[in-house]
Amino acid sequence: MAGAALLAASRAFAADDRFALTGQPTQGGWLRGRVPAGTTALHLDETVVHFADDGAFLVAFDRDAAPAPVLVAQTPGGAVRQVLAISPRSWQIQHVDTPMHPAGMPDAEFARRRAGELALIKAARGRESMTRGWRQQMIHPAAGAISGRFGAQRVFRGVPAAYHGGMDIAAPAGAAILAPADGVVVLAVTGEPFTLEGHLVILDHGMGLNSALLHSRALSVAEGMVVRQGQTIGQVGMTGRATGPHLHWALTWHGRRLDPLLFLA
Repeated sequence: MAGAALLAASRAFAADDRFALTGQPTQGGWLRGRVPAGTTALHLDETVVHFADDGAFLVAFDRDAAPAPVLVAQTPGGAVRQVLAISPRSWQIQHVDTPMHPAGMPDAEFARRRAGELALIKAARGRESMTRGWRQQMIHPAAGAISGRFGAQRVFRGVPAAYHGGMDIAAPAGAAILAPADGVVVLAVTGEPFTLEGHLVILDHGMGLNSALLHSRALSVAEGMVVRQGQTIGQVGMTGRATGPHLHWALTWHGRRLDPLLFLA
């Protein structure tokens, strides 16, 4: 039965000379689709987009994405182009009663530590595995109300800072953190917590999509482990820059920051 379904999907893919797209075409959103027949290469503007053997792919759009990126597939018959209409969004302003970096830490020490932390995060997000989590509809990684929205302009004690790059879930300390989709652990900070993220885990979901889950009290996974959707990977805490126990969930696709809320049912 599975072989027959795969054969039918392959035939449908081979017969199609257009893009087939579904999803959330908005700032912070995403699209899944299939490439036209015979596609040998795929780009979203200047970004190389990988696709699976059945032609399936994922593209996603930054919080400040331009309104009309172009999807281009190279085929034996020439380039197939589709201009995507990305709807704009308005963003909240969020005031946070905490300093921009840990109190009592000299600026030079913070800058030194932060540079190393950012290098580790960048390297982790650059790793890609063959996991299929990118195909899944994601689940909430913790139970609780949404206490911080993606994209909000952050103001730390009157000082404007970068926008909020994820979604905050107000879960109690010790609550289970679940894998929102299948993935591979590409970073697990279990020793000294990072200055801002605290105890951090990053999951690679494949095709350039990854989740970062921040401020954990404890993690129960290690780098290199394969996790399944719904698997417990840690406990909610308030390590790093946090005013109380909560889980910060951030999603990125090839460096673009995405709204986790748009990946949920």
